[in-house]
Amino acid sequence: MKKYLTLLLALPFFISCASDDFNYNNPHLPSGYNFSVDIDMSLPLYSPLQFTGNPVKIGINNVGINGIIVMNTGSGFTAYEATCPNQDISSCSEMYINGINAVCPCDDVEYSLFTGQPNADLRYSMMPYRIEILSPTYLRITN
Repeated sequence: MKKYLTLLLALPFFISCASDDFNYNNPHLPSGYNFSVDIDMSLPLYSPLQFTGNPVKIGINNVGINGIIVMNTGSGFTAYEATCPNQDISSCSEMYINGINAVCPCDDVEYSLFTGQPNADLRYSMMPYRIEILSPTYLRITN
């Protein structure tokens, strides 16, 4: 009985421990693209991020596979890989922005930039990136 009680008390600790909240395993998207980019929202290119529902695609060198898409959700920010998550990387796998969605041009599937979820019954959502709010107008995005 003592063993079971110890196990029941220890179980929540084992369940709650995780090494990384951003563990994302997708065979279509390689994970070896390490980057860190700082975004100054006071600059004209990134100023739309100061307002809810205005996504910005960042396609500078070595940031993600095909760039990243960042959006202010009103309660925080989201950042996702701009590569279609449910198909292999190809010439048409770079996503584009359509309002508050990202679209895969190969199959016209739309993904919500609030949640990263597709509008179809597909296996993978968009690959999320970490966001650190450094100041009211400054973000750092890493993977």
